[in-house]
Amino acid sequence: MKVLVSLNIPEIGIEMLREAGLEVTTWTNDLPMDREQLIAATRQHDILLSSSIYDLDADFLARNKHLKLISQFAVGYNNIDLGRAAALGITVANTPNAMTDATADIAFGLLLAVSRKMFHMHKMIIKDEWGHFRPQAHLGIELRGKTVGILGMGRIGAAFAHRCAGAYGMKVLYHNRSRNTEAENDIGAEYVSFGELLERSDIISVHCALTKETQGKFDKGAFDKMKPSSIFINTARGGIHNENDLIEALRDKRIWGAGLDVTHPEPMLYDNPLLQMENVAVVPHIGSATVEARNEMSRLAALNIIQFSKGGPLDNLVQ
Repeated sequence: MKVLVSLNIPEIGIEMLREAGLEVTTWTNDLPMDREQLIAATRQHDILLSSSIYDLDADFLARNKHLKLISQFAVGYNNIDLGRAAALGITVANTPNAMTDATADIAFGLLLAVSRKMFHMHKMIIKDEWGHFRPQAHLGIELRGKTVGILGMGRIGAAFAHRCAGAYGMKVLYHNRSRNTEAENDIGAEYVSFGELLERSDIISVHCALTKETQGKFDKGAFDKMKPSSIFINTARGGIHNENDLIEALRDKRIWGAGLDVTHPEPMLYDNPLLQMENVAVVPHIGSATVEARNEMSRLAALNIIQFSKGGPLDNLVQ
């Protein structure tokens, strides 16, 4: 089978594929292929190792209906038209677990940065505005004993919850499609409705998938139900929050602060108002950007392909 690796991934996965006897074509440029390049290249291969940067929509799949497998270099797969892939008999797999700790760390780091206005204060030094001691200027808030609400108590959500409970003794609330009894038993997490999550939480952190149900879930109505002292964190997908509504909620002081690893759209424009707000921290979608996480993603994406080429089963099958 011929495999197209459509982005410049760590070598560990490439070596695995070649050692398994697969014919591999690699894209080694730092920037991704454009759409037509990807379509043309995919036509010459049986398997595509892709990622969420590519839109594998119905049109793309129709033009590459010969594909046997898409191995996603990511946990999320909302960039793939799963219905169309299933109709064409194209198997889809992903790389869960690889980035759990890395992404939970980013969420926790953003929470710390927002609560103490670290990004804003750093920029003040750069602009030579450190100035003199002002006892009531640029005050942050402390996190000990606060209540954290988590939307999506999966692997990453649970890892973030453990950090909050362990480091700051936070009370953990969560809303999920199903109960996570492990989190309930381990850290005393309390399952609540989405409305209750909004109303009771001092911090809300998003760790769910982007679906039709979660698209734009954090809009004006949701922000209005949150505490004026609350912090909003999103390290999942930018489409889960309405960015204009978030900007207005922060400007009107209906919520206290926000930390984002994901934006809508991506990349964020340099003049986005969020980047100038004192109690906002934004990073450019770097949740999985550690050596360990990216190597593991490469390994798992390759493992999907190797297992498929041998007739399966796949450890990380999506469909």
